[in-house]
Amino acid sequence: MGPLAVIHHTGRLVVIDKPAGLLSVPGKGPQNQDCAAARVAAAFPGASGPLVVHRLDMETSGLLLFGLDPAAQRSLSMQFEARTIGKRYHALLADDPREAGNPAEGEISIPIRADITRRPLQVVDDVQGRHATTRYRILGPRTGGCLIEFEPVTGRSHQLRLHSASPRGLGTPIVGDRLYGGIPAPRLMLHASWLEFTDVDSGERTAVRSPAPFLG
Repeated sequence: MGPLAVIHHTGRLVVIDKPAGLLSVPGKGPQNQDCAAARVAAAFPGASGPLVVHRLDMETSGLLLFGLDPAAQRSLSMQFEARTIGKRYHALLADDPREAGNPAEGEISIPIRADITRRPLQVVDDVQGRHATTRYRILGPRTGGCLIEFEPVTGRSHQLRLHSASPRGLGTPIVGDRLYGGIPAPRLMLHASWLEFTDVDSGERTAVRSPAPFLG
């Protein structure tokens, strides 16, 4: 179990910077028990309750929020359910979506669902898919590709990855996305870089930031 990068801690909640390649919660089998939740529990032995508020894909790095007691976890979970949590991600795309006719900023709304024959893949499905909406803003060229900022309105599995890769979205996969056709890279170039929530004690809005490690 590796070190934990704590970004923000109040005593009742903690925000960590999850590295790419680490599970958010335990997986199946003894070889998949090391995860962000287990590391938080080990680092804060006085914590109680379920801890987990939301998740990031194993391949995605960035800000992950945990409640350290049942009431805090419940309050933060309700904020996610009510969509009052602010979330922004940065991603690197191989091509500039504007070259394919996409505007510099906009909104993608495409229903998605799990592909039950090829899990964990998600697919676009207008009939059985769940509503999924992502706002985006193209930030321009960077070394290795084009930088984009995503703001997910909903929180579906692989939402940003599929909305980026789908021809009905931006039509350009995230660099390093082995599931949706991204060009090869050492990692998935997707990072949860900004998180805003209401503090469970003060009631004040709190914003936490983490720069994307692949931007240098």
